[in-house]
Amino acid sequence: MDDPASPMPQAALVQALRRVLMPLVRLMLASGITFQFLSEMLKSLYVEVAERDFRIDNKPPTDSRISLMSGVHRKDVSRLRTELRAEVPAPSSVVSLGAHLVAVWLGTPAYLDEAGQPLALPRFRSEGGELSFEALVASVNSDIRSKVVLDEWMRLGIARLDEDRRVCLNADAFIPTEGFDEKAFYFGHNLHDHLAAAAHNLQGLQPPFMDRSVHYDALGAESAQALAKQALELGMKALLAVNKSAMQAEKRDADVPAPERQRMTFGVYFYAEPVDAKPPAGEGV
Repeated sequence: MDDPASPMPQAALVQALRRVLMPLVRLMLASGITFQFLSEMLKSLYVEVAERDFRIDNKPPTDSRISLMSGVHRKDVSRLRTELRAEVPAPSSVVSLGAHLVAVWLGTPAYLDEAGQPLALPRFRSEGGELSFEALVASVNSDIRSKVVLDEWMRLGIARLDEDRRVCLNADAFIPTEGFDEKAFYFGHNLHDHLAAAAHNLQGLQPPFMDRSVHYDALGAESAQALAKQALELGMKALLAVNKSAMQAEKRDADVPAPERQRMTFGVYFYAEPVDAKPPAGEGV
């Protein structure tokens, strides 16, 4: 590997970063985020990461050292460090509560049918007892009314009412179909963890995280659509299986001290787009 002090980064890494940033730049342009805005945000991120992750003997680096590492002017470093001490907003309570409820519904055998699919739940305890949507919400958070959750879920496309007025969960509801703030939350959460795993592996840190894919670039549109359907079916099975195991593990680990606890993310994705004419490529795993 090249000398970290070298002014020129590895060409292969630069090429990979350009590819990674391409869809993000496309999104930012479509959302009205200018280069000037991004530049200031990157300055802040360079300072934040340098301060948090590049300490010596667990001591915060000086402004001068952060400036040397990051290339951000020392005066900007001082200003940005002051701004970073401001309170960071917590994730939306609606998003975090909703994610927990979906996980419980999909990971608890009593809420699933024989095929492992989520049951339609009566809305109230008076109708379904402990196997009701009201009881499900209360088991996760007794301070919020189930009607508030149901109204929000119906707005986001996470749930609907069937002809018997029972609550039906959208089995694909790990990400809401509506609600920009909610989708943006998962966009940041999922991409952060995928990139963090890939960066960990690229740096050669141990043990490596799972980060695998298969890719082909000589397919017809119908074949791509068929593969997208297969990927969705198999991906959802994998998500549901890991979710169930994680819920059981969380119960077993209830007594683990807070400083020793870890969080995890497991995800799947599929992407397809037209390609320019070029020689067929094989697969990669």
